[in-house]
Amino acid sequence: MEYVWKQKPKIGKAAVDKLSKDINVNATLATMLINRGVENFDQAKDYFRPSLNLLHDPFLMKDMDAAVLRIAKAVKNEEHILVYGDYDVDGTTAVALMYEFLKGFYPHVDFYIPDRYKEGYGISERGVRYAAEAGFSLIIALDCGIKSMDKVELATVLGVDFIICDHHTPGDEIPKAVAVLDPKRKDCNYPYKELSGCGLGFKLIQAYAKAQNFEEASLYTYLDLVVVSIAADIVPITGENRILAYYGLDRINNSPRPGLKALMLLSKIEKEMQISEIVFKIGPRINASGRLEHAKASVELLIAPNLDEAIERAKLVDEVNATRRNFDEHITKEAFEMLALQEEGGPWNATVLFKQDWHKGVIGIVASRCIEKYYRPTIILTESNNKATGSARSVVDFDIYEAIAECADLLDQFGGHKYAAGLTLDVKNVPAFQKKFEEVVRSRIKATHLRPVIEIDDVLLLDQINYKFYNIIKQMAPFGPGNSEPIFQIQNVYAEEVTVLKDKHLRIKIMQDGQLTTPVCLGFGMADRTKDPDLTTVNMLRGKMRFDLVVEMRENFFRDKSSLQLYVKDIKFD
Repeated sequence: MEYVWKQKPKIGKAAVDKLSKDINVNATLATMLINRGVENFDQAKDYFRPSLNLLHDPFLMKDMDAAVLRIAKAVKNEEHILVYGDYDVDGTTAVALMYEFLKGFYPHVDFYIPDRYKEGYGISERGVRYAAEAGFSLIIALDCGIKSMDKVELATVLGVDFIICDHHTPGDEIPKAVAVLDPKRKDCNYPYKELSGCGLGFKLIQAYAKAQNFEEASLYTYLDLVVVSIAADIVPITGENRILAYYGLDRINNSPRPGLKALMLLSKIEKEMQISEIVFKIGPRINASGRLEHAKASVELLIAPNLDEAIERAKLVDEVNATRRNFDEHITKEAFEMLALQEEGGPWNATVLFKQDWHKGVIGIVASRCIEKYYRPTIILTESNNKATGSARSVVDFDIYEAIAECADLLDQFGGHKYAAGLTLDVKNVPAFQKKFEEVVRSRIKATHLRPVIEIDDVLLLDQINYKFYNIIKQMAPFGPGNSEPIFQIQNVYAEEVTVLKDKHLRIKIMQDGQLTTPVCLGFGMADRTKDPDLTTVNMLRGKMRFDLVVEMRENFFRDKSSLQLYVKDIKFD
């Protein structure tokens, strides 16, 4: 895939010089910080030293008072409370957090995760009726419910109250629940809008603890769950999320709950955990149960009381994840074959694929795989309960939720946000939806949306790359959306030594102005990126052709020794 290299906006010299002087850093670091919203000493202090004292008052959120009062009433009257959540990582971590918190001082609590295949996404009629029949009079819904008007009405008729904690975009109507906590509500003035579902659950227990005079420090044991949700749900790591992620990583690295410790052991994570390890190793394992079987297993793992029990539960989850990978690989292969045929018919602006027997649990992953290869808004559909159901994923700066909303006349239901959504429709409507969605995307999308962009922080010389520089970059973590890991361009170099690893990866030592770089460059999957056998990346590198590259700095640990490495994002030859 061909990338567009885009230099981040140039910052005025006066602003750079002032920040450089205020916090005693060089111009490159000052520029990087300004590009991340850090413009003065106080902001730099908060950025480099996040404080839990900077979390917003939870009672600033619309309906928080009502939610806390309703939980207090339930506890006082010894009502039975059901914690209800979605089956993905965000939902299961949120359920584990709320259930464990309430269970710590109140016995009449249980949790419920809907079955992906029998009930589908969000609050289900089956779940509401179960609550009523089992004697629950209050449901606390997490990471779902913002569009469940009919289910909340049914619950009211059956004598069950709802508190909804959701971070997805609301529709025109808000459910008539006792409380609806969603910072994205138009009538909610909460200062930060990008909390995860589990983060929203944390704000609710923070508010309840404050109202009941609980020790706030006791809540920090749940931050390992919150950071897992932030990483896996790919919400911006800015504002409150950055504070929660910072302390969540500290928790997970120093005293994780047994369930997460077991997953770390199974994943063979030996170094300090960062957001990327959660995204690629921990999150998929937690997600696997909900994708293929039942997400209840993931919640039981997350609330396991000791490491021995957690390890046994983690082994089961890991086995399911291995099966998930097999489904993923098989369906992705079929999707790529369909797309290859589609490409022969002319250019497309969107991808909408449907196959009746694809596994519903992995179609979201397949959608992401298709974007990695073809880079355009993508929806993957399969058949479930006699309906076509699908997952949507988008490209940078294109709002797929709004595009799907324009096709609402063909859909039974849909929900989500700018970059990810879910939808359900009649199977007979699939061809019409494919046609209309393509038309909508074509009318909205720009050419710049259809090529992935690498945003470059600055151009570096090889002699600028050292541990002193890298140690400051490390302090900018946690990295993620909104606080991206710094990317640098290195210009006019050539390869002094090239090694091919496992027939597909590159290990390069580069020269610039006669100077050999100390950090080794690693290019994953870059050994053969062209169809012309005479113009492979390896041949051009060995032919001493000049090139530019964009890189991230990383630290490698081997046999108790650490060294800097440059991870190559892209190469362009002269």
